Amino acid sequence: MDSELYPADRIGKAAAAAGAAGLDALLLTPGPDLRYVAGYDAPALERLTCLAVPADGDAFLAVPRLELPAALASPAGGLGLDVIAWDETEDPYALVAGRLSGAAAIGLSDRMWALMVLRFRAAMPAVRQEPASLALRGLRARKTPAEAAALMAAAAAIDRVHARVPGWLLAGRTEREVAADICDAMIEEGHAGVDFAIVASGPNAASPHHTAASRVLQPGDAVVVDIGGTMASGYCSDCTRTYAIGEPPADFAEYYQVLRDAQDAACAAVRPGIAAEAVDAAAREPITAAGYGEYFVHRTGHGIGLETHEDPYIVPGNTEPLEDGNAFSVEPGIYPGRHGARIEDIVICTPDGSRRLNRVTRELVIVAAP
Repeated sequence: MDSELYPADRIGKAAAAAGAAGLDALLLTPGPDLRYVAGYDAPALERLTCLAVPADGDAFLAVPRLELPAALASPAGGLGLDVIAWDETEDPYALVAGRLSGAAAIGLSDRMWALMVLRFRAAMPAVRQEPASLALRGLRARKTPAEAAALMAAAAAIDRVHARVPGWLLAGRTEREVAADICDAMIEEGHAGVDFAIVASGPNAASPHHTAASRVLQPGDAVVVDIGGTMASGYCSDCTRTYAIGEPPADFAEYYQVLRDAQDAACAAVRPGIAAEAVDAAAREPITAAGYGEYFVHRTGHGIGLETHEDPYIVPGNTEPLEDGNAFSVEPGIYPGRHGARIEDIVICTPDGSRRLNRVTRELVIVAAP
């Protein structure tokens, strides 16, 4: 699995992409960029771990000596890299800079700590710093078949959790209690870690990123459940469904159908060559036409992979055409204030359209109230 998800040719592709972006090297510290290029899920520490990928030359990995065994045991250890272990009394920034003495422009991991950015600036004061995404975003946004399979496994795992959610949505329980059950279930159903568990009931459902709180679930509540985690593969899940405890208010039922139709329309619009903003428009236009446009307050979607949010972003103004292999959420929402609703699936752009990865029902699930 590691050799398929994190193939050895990634370093060469990253080097070529760096050169095409006008960068002399990429400097990748712990986070999704490093894991994507070398397969090393390194711990984020104050001690520098850095993969240097010159556009022209051999890549090397600098690690603290105490992290050397873990680095060699990771997929990065099988790539034939020059792995340099630095000792506590050495300056690893000077070490990296010394091996890139001719560089004029470098790309730094987008998630690199500010401390490290500043240390690299001090070690290479004449070198222009740019985000590594100038080179890597196109590679990371186009998922390989192995990456698509990893996202499918993540989607299936989160679907199994959603299938269990109705059993926890009982009037008299708190949002926080339901979220705790969901977090346990995410691990039980195959995730290695929990990233978030939004349980938003009643008026809280009108807050798209509500944090589960002490509010007690009540009959008639709409409940937005947006949950996601990370699999052992490193790839993420993210899926939202909306539930009702007993019969929901009539106005809620009316706009839920509008939302369902809008989400279907956006998924149907996905195909190679269409602008990302056109998918957003496919969701936004029917919601606006039905009179709910002011209550759709966020973009339609975000890319997903080694991060829950990454390129491409399905948002007005993004004119970039979608490509085969792009994976992203389609998640329109309507939030009038008294309640709210959202439906979210992960989709992958395919040569002839798209494929939804989430299969759990999109119908409004009504949980019997006492």
